[in-house]
Amino acid sequence: MSSIGVGLRKEHYPYLRKGEPVRISWFEAITENYMDTQGRPLEMLEFIRKNFPVALHGVSLSILGGSFPDKKYLERWKELIRRIDPFLVSDHLCWTEQSGNYLHDLLPFPFTKEFLNFAIERAVQVQEILGRRILFENVSTYLSFPQNEMTEWEFISELSKKSGCGILLDINNIYVNSINHGFSAVEYLNSIPWENVGQIHLAGHTDTGDFLFDTHSKPVSQEVWELFSSFSDKIQSIPILLEWDEDIPSFTEMEEEALKAKSILESVTT
Repeated sequence: MSSIGVGLRKEHYPYLRKGEPVRISWFEAITENYMDTQGRPLEMLEFIRKNFPVALHGVSLSILGGSFPDKKYLERWKELIRRIDPFLVSDHLCWTEQSGNYLHDLLPFPFTKEFLNFAIERAVQVQEILGRRILFENVSTYLSFPQNEMTEWEFISELSKKSGCGILLDINNIYVNSINHGFSAVEYLNSIPWENVGQIHLAGHTDTGDFLFDTHSKPVSQEVWELFSSFSDKIQSIPILLEWDEDIPSFTEMEEEALKAKSILESVTT
């Protein structure tokens, strides 16, 4: 059975510090929140790590950015991995900077052979520097490129097969993109090499009326839970994480939302 985790958020530090009951199995920490500090955030992460497995999830690798690789960033990332000993390390399949300017968003790119070769070469390079396998997450997007030569799922599948990296499969992002760009989320999930999927993300989105926006500010939608349930036979042994980054509820409310995944998996095995 999959283990269920939630994101480590500063709003929940007081609750966790008190040693209140925790029913999830592990935490995911945003890499950049802890790699540049020796203060309270890192102290809190080490406190959590004493009692729980931790995954590190980054937002600033910018594997398809123009200034890759940022050697200082990779050195700081490697040091945090040494210090925390996470059971998973991941980042996003996107770009976040150009010419040294950080753009504060997870930006899309064309699904072309040229970008695929970039991504494969760079994923291999990062894994060699870190000395371990990393996972790349499919991101939510709001535009597509006429230059596309393959689908998103073909791109990420080829990347994982040829670079040896794992896939962090965000089912909410797949659903958001399927509505925004008009493809089948079921076809996407049927086409992924599940043997390379190392983690599942779930989150809530906002329906703007014109498109779906990946806000991480709400409970998981019914449509995403239905997709999750449809592929539960493939998810059974994969770590599952609930993300919640805006309008963050109490720890117990967030935990309850995450544990719905466990209930769904248990219901299909009984």
